[in-house]
Amino acid sequence: MQYLKSLGAVMTAALLSLCWTAVAEAGPTLDAVKSRGVVTCGVSTGLAGFSMPDRQGNYQGLDADTCRAIAAAVLGDAKKVKFVPATAEQRFTLLQAGEVDVLTRNTTWTLLREAENGFLFAPVTYYDGQGFMVAKKLGVKSAKELDGATICVQPGTTTELNLADYFRTNHMKFKPLVIEKLDEVENAFFSGRCDAYTTDRSGLAGTRAAKAPNPDDYVILPEVISKEPLAPAVRHGDDEWFDIVRWTVFAMIDAEEKGVTSANVDQMLKSDDPEVQRMLGVTPGMGKALHLPENWAYQVIKQVGNYGEVFERNVGPKSPLKLERGLNQLWTKGGLMYAMPFR
Repeated sequence: MQYLKSLGAVMTAALLSLCWTAVAEAGPTLDAVKSRGVVTCGVSTGLAGFSMPDRQGNYQGLDADTCRAIAAAVLGDAKKVKFVPATAEQRFTLLQAGEVDVLTRNTTWTLLREAENGFLFAPVTYYDGQGFMVAKKLGVKSAKELDGATICVQPGTTTELNLADYFRTNHMKFKPLVIEKLDEVENAFFSGRCDAYTTDRSGLAGTRAAKAPNPDDYVILPEVISKEPLAPAVRHGDDEWFDIVRWTVFAMIDAEEKGVTSANVDQMLKSDDPEVQRMLGVTPGMGKALHLPENWAYQVIKQVGNYGEVFERNVGPKSPLKLERGLNQLWTKGGLMYAMPFR
């Protein structure tokens, strides 16, 4: 009898294990993407350096390139993307409804967005923090001089809550001017309807560079009032798709650390580094694990570039935004960018 009980327990455990594996691997998003032939990404309605259409209507920026990297991994072609511009309030509804496969839209990773709204966040693609921008002519040097100010802010963002928390903590008052559309809130600020504009500091830099009548007339105040880890988001319940998005970001980060670039990736196929060989598909296994071709990471790096390349051309010191790497530097250089091992 004891033998039968033990056998039954083993069989039950094995069955549960098989069921868990099936649940973990089952994923409709990958099949849908392959069927339609494009990856659909929710992006900003127009944020310089992150996702903004050029004169030909082609989206440019760090978030846009993240979408292209996913397409390169899954479909072998970084051009097979569909960008869906969404306001801060629309973005989560679009993702929940399945209108987009992934949000690559300067979205902050928070507890409630994961646990309550039902999203999963891939690795952070930009570590940011909220700040304030004012016109130089106001003579304001610190956010603590904004007591009683009218401040432009978008609804449906962590920015709103951070703004209220900051002023409450510092025993100050403010008048919010809440406007949903990004271009309208920017226009309100530059037209003088509010004393300050608050959002992520990268967003302030992008707005100043792309929208200010004269960028030198505006200053971003020194205070950083929050942590804003910006990351791609997908729906709960599709582990296969989450793994693909997550490891696409890791591949770009790890490629930079290993010195693999879009220019030398073909030569790096002959690298003696075992991790590079696994990542690029020379040693098979990584692709099969993700249900992708073995050269999926090679396609990402060849067509889009490593993380450093994406950062530099979109938001780095030589771009219009002129942002330093800071926390977005590799962990080996004092930053927070760190990829999990390819093994």
